[in-house]
Amino acid sequence: VQLQASGGGWVQAGGSLTVSCAFSGRPFNAYAVGWFRQAPGRERAVVAAISRRGEYTYYADSVKGRFTISRNNAQNMVYLQMNSLKPEDTAVYYCAAVPGSSDYPLQADEYDYWGQGTEVTVSS
Repeated sequence: VQLQASGGGWVQAGGSLTVSCAFSGRPFNAYAVGWFRQAPGRERAVVAAISRRGEYTYYADSVKGRFTISRNNAQNMVYLQMNSLKPEDTAVYYCAAVPGSSDYPLQADEYDYWGQGTEVTVSS
């Protein structure tokens, strides 16, 4: 299994950005996916997660109402649309996948596969 995250960049506060994650190697609809982020000096934490068929989603309180996670199983893609970005959203964003979950894990150590990360910088 391979995950390839992309779409990070620089954006002003209040702006929007969508990061993407391309999955390959196994049947994608067997995997739950999470987006995590890690800011300098901080632990990696879950931002959003989606079940393998997309029927269940989770959002951290800090992004609820601003971020939307979605997946396209036909194209083996997961997206994280980020609106109303704040400087505190600045971090490296990682996608991660785990097989066999009917919902979605929320802890980083529950995920088996990780992408390389894509950096998001929000300026004030």
